[in-house]
Amino acid sequence: MNKTFKHISLLIIVLIAVNFISSKLYQRFDLTADKRYTLSESALNIIKDVDSPIVVDVFLEGADFPSEFRRLQKETTQLLDEFAAENNHIIYNFINPLGDEATKEDNIQQLTQRGLTPMQMQVTESGKSSKAIIFPWALASYNEQTVTIPLVKNKIGANQQELVSNSVQHLEYAFADGFSKLIHPKRRKVAILKGNNQLEDKYIADFAKKLGEYYYIAPFTLDSVASNAQKTLNDLNKFDLIISAKPTEPFTETEKLVLDQYTMNGGKSLWLIDAIAIEKDSLYNDRGLNVAIPRDLNLTDFFFKYGLRINPVMVSTLYSAPITLAMGEGSQSQFQHLRWPYSPLAGSISNHPIVNNLNIVKFDFANQIDTLKNNIKKTILLQSAPLSKLEGTPREVSLEVVTKEQNPQDFNKGNQNLAVLLEGEFSSAYSQRIKPFKVKNGLEKSEPTKMIVIADGNVIKNDVIRNAPQELGFDRWTGQTYGNKEFLLNAVNYLLDDNGLINIRSKELAVAFLNQQKITQEKTTWQLVNILLPLALLGVFGFVFNYLRKKKYAA
Repeated sequence: MNKTFKHISLLIIVLIAVNFISSKLYQRFDLTADKRYTLSESALNIIKDVDSPIVVDVFLEGADFPSEFRRLQKETTQLLDEFAAENNHIIYNFINPLGDEATKEDNIQQLTQRGLTPMQMQVTESGKSSKAIIFPWALASYNEQTVTIPLVKNKIGANQQELVSNSVQHLEYAFADGFSKLIHPKRRKVAILKGNNQLEDKYIADFAKKLGEYYYIAPFTLDSVASNAQKTLNDLNKFDLIISAKPTEPFTETEKLVLDQYTMNGGKSLWLIDAIAIEKDSLYNDRGLNVAIPRDLNLTDFFFKYGLRINPVMVSTLYSAPITLAMGEGSQSQFQHLRWPYSPLAGSISNHPIVNNLNIVKFDFANQIDTLKNNIKKTILLQSAPLSKLEGTPREVSLEVVTKEQNPQDFNKGNQNLAVLLEGEFSSAYSQRIKPFKVKNGLEKSEPTKMIVIADGNVIKNDVIRNAPQELGFDRWTGQTYGNKEFLLNAVNYLLDDNGLINIRSKELAVAFLNQQKITQEKTTWQLVNILLPLALLGVFGFVFNYLRKKKYAA
């Protein structure tokens, strides 16, 4: 009895010790090939110092979800589990805003007013189709601040499985980005250049609003260089990034030297340049035509020294966004979406964080960029489709092109560079040249810095209706949303990123889905297998058991 008691006591002590040690040595193991449940170092750095609750309300909940979106729901849960395991101040809840019929309409209205637009999805289960409304959004709150987190990553032309696959790959970035906006105060400063007839504020309002969620933004005019160039340079050096959105008036040599020395001092820049002068709006006249002419901004030598050249030619391509025109006479006229070769849709085969998993970007009257050999690293971010051609200027552009059948053999110039990233130690554009003013502590070579040049100013331009800015990238005629805003935001994040957040976008995840068509076709077969096979095996086992039993005891 004493011996038995000792054994039981020892067993209890061992169990208590094992439980105590396991609680102290708690560890999660990610055995997936793509390490999908291992948070990136950047994401961990964002949440490591959180010492008060971050409450995340996820609206991806409901009984009528398409099976693909149930997968997104599961992946969201598992990702938030990882965040919560790293910091127990992260608390999350799944909420079904459409679960109560009495409050359903009010919830839809309230969420839509907050910018959480619903999605209407086609649900195909067991060969039957129906429609479901879902809210693929989350709200994260921290210290009385709230941010919206999109859970779906749209991509033009993607089916539901591709949409979910893109979204799953984007999840960690979406949550890390949302947490970063809540936890880290704004530090970087962005200057929107004025003085060379850049786009008016109302035409860059949507992007500026989005950018304001991350950085301090202020206009900066270069007009003061005429009276005090050195002071203008000193003031400009206080900014971490400058953006020049579609300048249409030439830069003076004094302005260029200020911008050059800003770069030499490590300043980052984003240039959206039109090397030709023509606007789509100018075609909507009685004749439906205008003339595209080269635009001299006096920047050719400036960019040439840095390693690229923007050529005053138009990129025309068969893979382009349509133009919407009223066709017909009087009351019989109808709006039609017609092929318009001067609005290239640009993508990238690169896995660079700026363009990885990016929706296509819409250009208008884009120009071609040549890269030149020097010590600067150049990354092609966006290109036109392979079926492209170059049209020199001056050239007459007419709306009649939409009525003509295009010959694919004419579009034989291949992919054309439309956006380029430059990184490295830049040589001054004014090295060994007479300078327009004496620069205090002038530099001939820059600190390591970055610059992005986009050969179309319209990439950043949002529509304006009744003096109200519209969403950048949204085409109100076709209902398509292009990737312009995301591309530009990624570009700025990359240029200014100091915590590696943008690198989370490079994480590649493989998402496997069930074949719904095959499920429908083979549903009955597998139901019979699952029901009959266990019964058959049980019958065989019973027969063999009884046979062996009779044989054993028959003797």
